[in-house]
Parts: sequence; C-alpha cells; structure tokens
Amino acid sequence: MKKFLMTLLAATLAIAGISRADEYPTISIIDLKKAIAEKKVVVIDVNGSDSYKEKHIPGAIDFEASKEKLATLLPKDKNTLVVAYCGGPQCNAYVAGAEAAKKAGYTNVKHLTAGISGWVDAKEKTEAAKEAKKEKKPTT
Repeated sequence: MKKFLMTLLAATLAIAGISRADEYPTISIIDLKKAIAEKKVVVIDVNGSDSYKEKHIPGAIDFEASKEKLATLLPKDKNTLVVAYCGGPQCNAYVAGAEAAKKAGYTNVKHLTAGISGWVDAKEKTEAAKEAKKEKKPTT
C-alpha cells in the first residue's frame, strides 16, 4: 500500500508540474531573435550558474544568481515580454523563472521550448559570463 501511495503522489506531482508548465505560451527562436533585436524582451536563463557561465543567450539574466533580486532587474513595465528558458524541450526548469516573473506582476511571460540546446543547434550566438576583471596594484 505504501508503494502505491508513493507512486500516486509522484504521478500527482508530475501532472501538477506539467499543468504549471502549460501556463506559459511558447516563443520560437525566430520570434525571440526578433524581440531581442528590437530590445523588446527580457530573457531569463534557468540552467544554473555553471551553465550560464559557459554559454547563454546574449543578454540573458542568470536566474540562479539573481532570483532573490529578479524583480529589481526586470523593467518597470509589467507588460514587457519576459522569456524564460532552460536546457531544451524535455526540461521544465524554466517554470521557476517564469513563475518568479509572474509573481513579480509580469503579464507577458513565455518560454523558449527549444532551450539553450535548440538555440545552439540553430547556430545562434551565445555568450559566456564576463568574469570580473581584477585590478592590478602597482608594485612598489
């Protein structure tokens, strides 16, 4: 009986996760590229800071490093397009970023289903995180 209840609980949680993920409309790579070029979007990378440091969509926010202050990084206009993405079509990690934007009052939240893997496969530009430059002290 315990095994059955655990299976039922896992199935319920999986279904709940899927329904939450379905709340956010998808955006294509082409449409996201256009929105980026027109500076009409904020992009949130939900792949984790290590992945972000290696490569991310240019201009994307590192959600893991910024989730506590995300609302301060987003524009004042709550109708601004916000796009969250994660690893690819089978990944639902983007929901955390989308939920945070929604909780902050943003009404036009979408997700890039292709994720970073689809972005790379489409041969789109990525960037690595910029490391803070250390100032060299003059030697005396």
